[in-house]
Amino acid sequence: MSAPQRLQGSWMDFQHQNPHDGDYWNATTRRFTDSQWRGKIAEMAQLNLEYVVLMSSALDNRAFYPSRMMPRHDLACADPIAAVLEAAEEHGLKVFVSAGFYGHTTEETSDAPDYLAWHQALAQELLERYGASKAFYGWYVPNEAEIRGHFSDNMMRFLPAFAQYLRSLSPHHRILIAPYGTRQVQEDETFIAQLLTLGQAGVDFIAYQDEVGVRKTKVEELDAIYARLHRLHTQAAHRGPTPKLWADIELFEFEGATYASALIPANFDRILRQIAAIAPHVETILCYQTHGLLNPPNSPQHCGHPNSVRLWQAYTAYLAQTFPSLVTLNYP
Repeated sequence: MSAPQRLQGSWMDFQHQNPHDGDYWNATTRRFTDSQWRGKIAEMAQLNLEYVVLMSSALDNRAFYPSRMMPRHDLACADPIAAVLEAAEEHGLKVFVSAGFYGHTTEETSDAPDYLAWHQALAQELLERYGASKAFYGWYVPNEAEIRGHFSDNMMRFLPAFAQYLRSLSPHHRILIAPYGTRQVQEDETFIAQLLTLGQAGVDFIAYQDEVGVRKTKVEELDAIYARLHRLHTQAAHRGPTPKLWADIELFEFEGATYASALIPANFDRILRQIAAIAPHVETILCYQTHGLLNPPNSPQHCGHPNSVRLWQAYTAYLAQTFPSLVTLNYP
């Protein structure tokens, strides 16, 4: 089944984890009130999104919620995770709650002896606090797996073990990962075997990063890349439980040097070509990210580059023309 040619979900960060990337919104969202976080979810509902993926529940050894495990980030809102979940329940969105980050370890794994145990304890605490929410749809494992032909041995040790724990902890919650190195995936038996291992461990969805925003992949290459992924997932699914094939489309450009400057909204024409190339091959299209990159005019919770308003207007005009049956996109 192919995805509709529109965005179906988006990441959201409380504080962007990488230097410079969130320069246009980190200071603003640090001051966000409970009402403004709820407003961000209302805006995502206006875009007819179905999924919200929380990038992190903790960062730099501090939590984005009242935690027994570590001190809390200095945010104006005491519990933005609760605000997001409550607003998502009101608007009918499904939230993947992040099970990370460990310290500032945004890479795929760590040699720290308590690495797996820390993630397990975090997930247990999050489930105790938020498990009753009807909007809590699943877990996002934010340890970004790097694919160099295949998933690394370290990742294939950590992720299945953690996924099995999450499944035992809350069997009804789904599990999402979003690896990078997408263009390097090898179409071979080893990768198929890895997909089967992940599926058997309980991973439900793999949203592969398209890597256009980070300037690793050209739009013209996406059709072949995601067609290859589709073949691999189809072959694996004939043999056993296999994660569903999703996509993570990058809506951004770097303002200057790659990985050393702020993220700004990409040109809408480029984004539309990304969507068109990928949609025939995947089940669901997520994006990184509406938060900070799309803002409705006069938003009480504007965060991000001024051009984010222009991108909002271009994308909502496209939705109104292409999907007229969707609910009204007027805001507020």
